Amino acid sequence: MSVTDLQQTRFIHSPLMEVAESLWIVSSGKVQPMHRGWYDAVRDRLSKADLELLAAVVPGSKAKLARFLMPANVDGATTVERQLQAVAELPPQRLHGDLSRLWDDELPPRGRELVVAGADGPRQVADALWEYWSLAVDPYWDGIRAVVDCDIAHRATTMTREGVATMFAGLHHKVSMHGETLHLDMTSSHDRELTGAGLRLVPSVFAWPYIIFDVTADHPTYLVYPARGVGDVWGTTGPGYRDDALGALLGRNRAEVLVALGVPHSTIKLALDLGQSPASVSQHLSVLRRAGLVTSQRSGRFVYYERTTLGTSVVEAGRAADLA
Repeated sequence: MSVTDLQQTRFIHSPLMEVAESLWIVSSGKVQPMHRGWYDAVRDRLSKADLELLAAVVPGSKAKLARFLMPANVDGATTVERQLQAVAELPPQRLHGDLSRLWDDELPPRGRELVVAGADGPRQVADALWEYWSLAVDPYWDGIRAVVDCDIAHRATTMTREGVATMFAGLHHKVSMHGETLHLDMTSSHDRELTGAGLRLVPSVFAWPYIIFDVTADHPTYLVYPARGVGDVWGTTGPGYRDDALGALLGRNRAEVLVALGVPHSTIKLALDLGQSPASVSQHLSVLRRAGLVTSQRSGRFVYYERTTLGTSVVEAGRAADLA
């Protein structure tokens, strides 16, 4: 990585990447314990999606993704609608080429159908991806986006305070930086020069526990990595401490706020989820923050709060007391 590469490196988010990564989990059947809660919740709904077509686009037997699913021209305002519109408008030859490379020129029947469909092929893919998004990802998008935004804020703060090498080292245990070289400990790897185009860092919930690195001459270079806080995305975050040990210690409403912050939330989102007033939530957050149980990160116009390690320990101790 040159100085120019470092100057051009930035964080982005991609709803389509979450769709693709979650589809790989479904297609491969390799459901990590981290994502078991999500999979169990959506499994029955997925009968409404065209999983056969989607498996031709995101096969679980492959350890890579079709390049048209990688984020392109994204910014803070990127939506899945915009990304799927770009998929629908793909030139048919681009879809054919990406699928052929993915399948090593041995396309399955549904993949061949997409190629034969010509200009209608990309639209069929976009429609199938939209249906899947609506069933499996959209119901959880607010929580996913909060985790991603909070991760970006954390990484940016780390880079500012501790430097680029420390930030890269914190992305994943297989990522490190030595001098001008970014090292990725991957099964299949070779040396690449980024040629001054920079690097797009993409935090992802469904990528856990893997990293994805994509670099081609005609495409931005991407490093997709697991976002912080993935472990609590599918957990119980709502009310539940009314007459128990944690509620007795902190008060029911404040305990509910602390429990909910296993996943990053804004004040307004907490108020809506917990049925408390924004003023009340704000007061609880202030007390919890002063006690070292909660921390905050700003991302754009929003401030997101999440539990500290100490805060999580307090919640777990409360749960253990209830089970005793």
